[in-house]
Amino acid sequence: MTDDQQLIEPGAETANPDSRNERREFFKAALGAAAVTAAGASALAIATSASAATIADNDIFVFLCQLDYLAGEYFSFATTGTGLSPALLTGQTADTVGAATGARRVTFTDPVVTEYAAEITRDLVANITYIRAQLGTDGVRSQPAIDLGTSATSAFGKLATAAGIDTAGAFDPYASDGNFLLGAFMIEDVLVTAYIGAITVISDKTLLAAASGILATHAHHAAVIRALLYAKGATTPSLRTSADKISNVRDNLDGTTDLDQGISPTTVSGNLVSNVVPAAPNGSILGRSTGNVLNEYYLNSASVSLGGFFTAGLNGTIKASTAN
Repeated sequence: MTDDQQLIEPGAETANPDSRNERREFFKAALGAAAVTAAGASALAIATSASAATIADNDIFVFLCQLDYLAGEYFSFATTGTGLSPALLTGQTADTVGAATGARRVTFTDPVVTEYAAEITRDLVANITYIRAQLGTDGVRSQPAIDLGTSATSAFGKLATAAGIDTAGAFDPYASDGNFLLGAFMIEDVLVTAYIGAITVISDKTLLAAASGILATHAHHAAVIRALLYAKGATTPSLRTSADKISNVRDNLDGTTDLDQGISPTTVSGNLVSNVVPAAPNGSILGRSTGNVLNEYYLNSASVSLGGFFTAGLNGTIKASTAN
């Protein structure tokens, strides 16, 4: 089995954004009023395996740092033309520092997108610096190899093809403001769910506070990206439908539970409502286990240890995705 064998191919569900909205509404209706009760809230909690609960706090932090390298490199290249500082990439001597390949600077045309992207880049660099400081020199692991390319066989290309948003078989997130936002949507939304999952298993209060603070930062980033795509989608509808299709692929990768949401509006009580915040019926954002997070970034619904954006896997103890 190849590492991307389980990547869901485009089909009727990903081709029709309305079906995504219908599935989301069914999910909400199925949960019903009980979802806001204490019992309902526990049912919405992230599913974690028994082994996940015993993972050391430092291992969780290493895992989050590995993921932040992906977002940091993407935004850094897109806004400055260069990747993260080499001083932020090294770790334990046993690690090999992986390169982030295939990225380039975006020629932004919208000053609002330019300014937001620059701010998010600054925040991501600060997040990585902070996490590395929390881990200390003995706990830091090097950046893994990261694929940020634009070919049909790149992570972006495979995800875009599976979503049916690029008929040419490739996707270039550096070609325009809209494409950049879709690339950011592919990465940041999943990061938020990774941090939500992490804070359910971190026991050290200092590390929990650090992870919670960074979670809030990522949530702001994801909301900005979703809001920009939604706003620009008013005049370029394909941005909304493309985000919906990416969301559908993500839902197929991480199992049968409907955890992901696109951005297209729905009608609620006769009123058109946006979907900038992908909230569950109780108003909270759902999280993912470490294995399900890696299903998304490896672009694989099977249990594997590399693929997608991380061509050689992650450095650290947490490496495997979940079999779905």
